[in-house]
Amino acid sequence: MTQSKSAPSLQVADRIPDKASRDSAPPSLTPSAPKYEFFKVVQDYLDRAASVVQLSEYIRLILSQPKNEIIVHFPVRMDNGDIRLFKGYRIQHSNILGPFKGGIRYHEGVSLDDLKALASMMTWKCALLQIPYGGGKGGIKFNPHTVSKQELQRITRRFFHALGGNIGPDYDIPAPDMGTNAQTMAWAMDTYMNTVGMVNKQSVKGVVTGKPVASGGTLGRDKATGQGLVHCITEWAKDKNFDLEGSTMTIQGFGNVGSFAGVILSRLGVSLVAVGDHTGYLYNPEGFNPHKLQDYVQEHGSIGGYPNGRAISREEFFATKADMFLPCALENQIGREEATALNVKLVGEGANGPCNPEGERILLERGIDVLPDILANSGGVTVSYYEWVQNKRSEHWTLEEVDDKLEKAMKKAYREVTAFSRSRKCDLRIAAYALALSRLEVVYSQREIFP
Repeated sequence: MTQSKSAPSLQVADRIPDKASRDSAPPSLTPSAPKYEFFKVVQDYLDRAASVVQLSEYIRLILSQPKNEIIVHFPVRMDNGDIRLFKGYRIQHSNILGPFKGGIRYHEGVSLDDLKALASMMTWKCALLQIPYGGGKGGIKFNPHTVSKQELQRITRRFFHALGGNIGPDYDIPAPDMGTNAQTMAWAMDTYMNTVGMVNKQSVKGVVTGKPVASGGTLGRDKATGQGLVHCITEWAKDKNFDLEGSTMTIQGFGNVGSFAGVILSRLGVSLVAVGDHTGYLYNPEGFNPHKLQDYVQEHGSIGGYPNGRAISREEFFATKADMFLPCALENQIGREEATALNVKLVGEGANGPCNPEGERILLERGIDVLPDILANSGGVTVSYYEWVQNKRSEHWTLEEVDDKLEKAMKKAYREVTAFSRSRKCDLRIAAYALALSRLEVVYSQREIFP
């Protein structure tokens, strides 16, 4: 039967791609490991850290699952008139320390399991940095690069309209993540202001963070995660008597986190010799110019086609000799093969969960230090907190104020984690988890269980 021209066609945005689409997908970020159960991995870290601090069993049980799991389906009219049905999530892990806090991810690989893992990691980050937030994470299962800007705006507005009162400046505060940015947050804030918060529009600016500065954002937020990672690296270098001047690095993922980390480290004399993303990997023994590469990626969306480097395979990338490797892309990128191939002194996790447990074990056995994600990439949520405070107080801090506060917070957290690691004879990841859990336990023991 021929479809009426006036009737829009229906498409489900999160349908499984056909074989041709799968075969044509860029393989460069595909890890060598089989199906990865990210949430289970994070649960195992929780259990190990709980044993170190002898965490009360009832607290471990509460923290083992999110408080709320929200799934929404919402229709969006596309530019050609078709109606697509999208699937969105918001996972709220814990609010014992304060409002739920965490990014919104737009990616075709978004899943409930991964978002549960990422939301719980936000709880540990906030507790570790002593920020009055709990953990949350959300996202929509689709590829944002396949839609127009107007379609992206409609998808964002319908998603945040569907979330409705499940978010709020004193309840749950989203932020940018993979596939989203300051513009996405501006649309989200405006949608919330004109629906749920229409009576108190100016007082609800803090419903999201990572906004454009002119719309209530903070200076320094764009580089905050990469900057926080660099603070941890400089502290590590001091501990190891390692001179960053003249050293080398490789970076996987050159989006917000990887690009700013690369740019800031280049100012300290670190040369970027290899870089990769979902389009492939490039090598330049003379060193890339991170500023020019950052500009190229902002214009083209990836490193694909960048002229100042030689294309190499994923295997060659991981075997490239350098002083440090910064994984700033997806989780589960460093497994057994990658950890065996890496020829570096330090792995600084700009991404969440880039090392799987086997990969990390091999790295540590080989004497390669690992700066764990919940410490190393917590600069983003820290500066998000500063933005929220400014919105609450109707203040605007200078970049120097933001940078100074972030530096103090990151270096303090680094010193606490490394001291705990030495005293308890555990690796840095378990030390970071254990410190976070011990701080959460204090609050649970004081507040107890209602009723």
